[in-house]
Amino acid sequence: MCGIAGQLGGADARVPAMIGALTHRGPDGVRVEDMAGASLAHARLSIIDLEGGWQPLHAAGATVIGNGEIYNYRELARDHGLADVLATGSDFEPLLHLYAREGEKAFARLRGMYALCLIGADGRAWLARDPFGIKPLYIMEHSGGLAFASEPRAFFAAGLMQAVLDDEAASELLAFNYSLGTRTVFQGLRRLAPGEVVEVRDGRIVSGWRQAFLPSGGTKPSGDEAVLLKQLDAVLEDSVKVHQRSDVPYGLFLSGGIDSAAIATLMSRLNERPVTAYTCGFDAPGAADERAQAERVARALDLDWRETRFGEAEFWRILPEVAQALDDPTADYAILPTWKLAEAARGTLKVVLTGEGGDELFGGYGRYRRALRPAWLGGRPAEPRPDDPAVLARWRAEARPPAGLTRLQQAQWADIATWLPGDLLLKLDRCLMAHGLEGRTPFLDPAVAAFAFPMPDRMKVRGRYGKWLLRTWLERACPAAEPWARKQGFTVPVAGWIAPRAEQIAQRLADVEALRRLRPQAAAEFRAGDGGVRWPLLFFAVWSRIHLDGANPAEALESVAGG
Repeated sequence: MCGIAGQLGGADARVPAMIGALTHRGPDGVRVEDMAGASLAHARLSIIDLEGGWQPLHAAGATVIGNGEIYNYRELARDHGLADVLATGSDFEPLLHLYAREGEKAFARLRGMYALCLIGADGRAWLARDPFGIKPLYIMEHSGGLAFASEPRAFFAAGLMQAVLDDEAASELLAFNYSLGTRTVFQGLRRLAPGEVVEVRDGRIVSGWRQAFLPSGGTKPSGDEAVLLKQLDAVLEDSVKVHQRSDVPYGLFLSGGIDSAAIATLMSRLNERPVTAYTCGFDAPGAADERAQAERVARALDLDWRETRFGEAEFWRILPEVAQALDDPTADYAILPTWKLAEAARGTLKVVLTGEGGDELFGGYGRYRRALRPAWLGGRPAEPRPDDPAVLARWRAEARPPAGLTRLQQAQWADIATWLPGDLLLKLDRCLMAHGLEGRTPFLDPAVAAFAFPMPDRMKVRGRYGKWLLRTWLERACPAAEPWARKQGFTVPVAGWIAPRAEQIAQRLADVEALRRLRPQAAAEFRAGDGGVRWPLLFFAVWSRIHLDGANPAEALESVAGG
């Protein structure tokens, strides 16, 4: 995992400044290269082939810079007879040789998380992002060509654009805690969509398409529960195995939930030494604390388990730090423990496996079960309910599934299209990259998706249980995980930490220009609301002070919440 930046359509002297803003993503070194019609830059976090994997990488007359990992690089080399032509052990080099043979069809062969720029021997330039949107890529077209980078801050640092708020995208952020689709909260800057591949000529996009997260031509899983359990075990083990490919230390983030316990179970099976696992617990009265359950799993699996604590002091310290790191913001309070875990793991690990994607693919959210009930039993669509009908209409347009899906699959599809890339994966990327860590998500793998998403609904949801098949598998593989036990639910106790400063914050929200324009009633909402209302307003106020008004993190917090 790294940071990339560049310009297509002509070399640009501002590219070094772009990559200079991304060195937290690649603390092991920076390389910048000008070539005919382009400038490319790479800030490296060394994970695979520590000596030979430096980028820009050249082979078969082509050049690539990439952020992320191509997990099936060994299989690509083996299956396509590349062993004798590879000059490095880099996971990106096989792509260059495949592109030389089959052009853009090579992108469909990749199994991994990636955002990349490839310039072929044929002179064609490509930008591509993985089908789930695990790794970010931002682009802007300007008079000199097309600039791209891993984070928005690169464009501002190079003077390519000013940080001007896009009010419509910001309204989505305040309604959902994230913004939708390719639009960002900054005018003139867009994301590449998950799975998007575009061709760039003379600094302009001339063609493109999107790769679906489900491989085409697959067969629907079939058989009784015993057969499906064996298939699930094989699919998950294979995914975790390839997600562990690394030349540096790796471990995992372990919560008290099913998804991370499943990853931990397989990592324990696949590793001879105890796997290092980190859990975050909250020091607050009445807080839902997952440490006890995580410790039971860790002891059963003989993990090297380490806990980190999160209290009120950490809340006020971390808030402005995460607001500064999330230049493309998500106001999900789960950024707070993710940041704390990354802090704790830094220096011990460089790669962390996490459970993102398990709920979306295996049917875990309660809103899925509600969507399956008839209206007279409390059923309702699995969609957000913002105050603004126009915002909901934009969400529905973005979340529109293809024909032929069940009601449950429609709800899963909507989350995979919106909530997953706009919130969960963005949060994971920024929080870990700020600490020089690579986050990997074994559930978000083409092979896992091809098995889990098409499964019969009854293997996902039965009665009050979601993730039916995954729970059944985990009950056998790691009984200590107690997959059928009633869970506390994941919450961060922000309400109690905000309450003592609530009136002071409410008075100052009117001084935040962006909030005053978007939500003139913000102060009243803050006074009357609970933690679920107060946290997004507080976060957005601090974020806007930093990214729109130019305050440093400490100044931003002081101006909104006091000392």
